[in-house]
Amino acid sequence: MDNNEPRTLKTVFQEAESLRLSLETTPFPPNSPDYHSTVSRAVSLYRETASLISLAALFSPNETLDDLSTTDLPFLLVSYHLAELLQKLPSSSLSERKSLLSSARESYERFLHLLDSYDLLSPQYKKLLENYTDAPTTFSVASSSDPATKRNAKIASFKAEKELKQKLEFLRRRPEYGTEDDETTGAGGGDEHAVREVHLTNLSLSVHLTFNALDSLNREWEILSMAPPEPTPPQSSQQAQDDARRRNPTLDVTYSDRLDERITSRAGRGGPILSTQGKPLQPFTLLANRQEMARGVFRPSHNLPTMTIDEYLEEERRRGGIIEGGGEASGVRPEPDEDDYDKADAETLKARAWDEFVEANPKGSGNTLNRG
Repeated sequence: MDNNEPRTLKTVFQEAESLRLSLETTPFPPNSPDYHSTVSRAVSLYRETASLISLAALFSPNETLDDLSTTDLPFLLVSYHLAELLQKLPSSSLSERKSLLSSARESYERFLHLLDSYDLLSPQYKKLLENYTDAPTTFSVASSSDPATKRNAKIASFKAEKELKQKLEFLRRRPEYGTEDDETTGAGGGDEHAVREVHLTNLSLSVHLTFNALDSLNREWEILSMAPPEPTPPQSSQQAQDDARRRNPTLDVTYSDRLDERITSRAGRGGPILSTQGKPLQPFTLLANRQEMARGVFRPSHNLPTMTIDEYLEEERRRGGIIEGGGEASGVRPEPDEDDYDKADAETLKARAWDEFVEANPKGSGNTLNRG
């Protein structure tokens, strides 16, 4: 066949199914290059299959399940298998892992809505789909917060999954099913009714596993959301200037003043000191010459004192800012100057005034509160 000839839907789907089954049967180490390449190739093929299904308009909202042929039933599982494989792809960061989970969620949703359009969901799963649609990011198979109820729901889910797998295995072993020669139709020469029943049972099992997968996907998303943010890679000086220009378009970072470069580099800041209109953009200090700037390199960042403590006290005393006295010195009365007659007369007049006040106001004369 010519390599340039477009491949058919059946051929691409068979190749995708073959790779998917090889992942289940071949013991690939999860971190091996072969495992990663196989998963990536299978994802690519399932996406190509989905595109071909859309181009061929294989499924229509106007159809019912009876309108679908038995050979077309396996194509209903393309989105389901794609979602499974997307979660197996390697990721190197939290954001990349979240992107894969979002893509897987979308594939699961397409699968459920497609089956719902053909009325292939039982009442139990229809109810779960309604619960998921109401709150997709907080959906849980066990909607109750009670631990005992959650445990019982998990046990019931496990039993339902086990019964579906046992039923599927039993149907495939029936003679009417025939030999599984064709991976697309699921059987070669078997009874169509038996083959169709196998496909429908497989679809029911996939729906059950889908809701469990959405539950697990939400739990993983919660854990990823609690992880610390990823460190940002260091930016180059040019990239930092570009980011500054985007944040503040008024900054003109294309300046060429050499003094700006020296001062900003020493101060740990970036950007110019003056705008193109001459407006200061950040504080700066004018220096007399380069020698003064060089002397300031090894100076402390704080201002040093310019006088001693004794010099400061003497200056305050000269300005009258210090009140002296108190303690024992306050009880020492200075010797009167006998030659200072004016001061002596003033003291005599003060003493006479006090004596006259005491005679006119005997002790206790002002306390009239308790008198009868």
